[in-house]
Amino acid sequence: TSNPCSIAQAAAVAALNGDQSFLKERAAAFQARRDLVVGMLNATMGMRCPKPEGAFYVYPDCSGLIGKRTPKGAVIEDDSALVTYLLEEARVAAVPGVAFGLSPAMRISYATSESVLREACTRIQEACAAVA
Repeated sequence: TSNPCSIAQAAAVAALNGDQSFLKERAAAFQARRDLVVGMLNATMGMRCPKPEGAFYVYPDCSGLIGKRTPKGAVIEDDSALVTYLLEEARVAAVPGVAFGLSPAMRISYATSESVLREACTRIQEACAAVA
């Protein structure tokens, strides 16, 4: 079997027993990021994004975009096609929901700055508004 090395175990003990005062501030920052992303994705044509209660991912339902055509004429057949479209045309990375048993949806991480998230969500909104 393999186990965590002794250095990793000591680091984990120090993290758990050490100063926890920063956690409230970090949790508030992640909550603000989550709320920003959920709000912007819910304002996006063809998407519905439930608010997660944990982690740092959202899984917006994109069923309203399935069957639509991209500006280049490609049909968005499933969530994999949608994330490919977003990557190629909007330069935004997401993971197809099918990888998590959540098709048609996609996974987006909000573990980055608010400015990056705002830019990414704006690009998603623009890309989704361009499909017909």
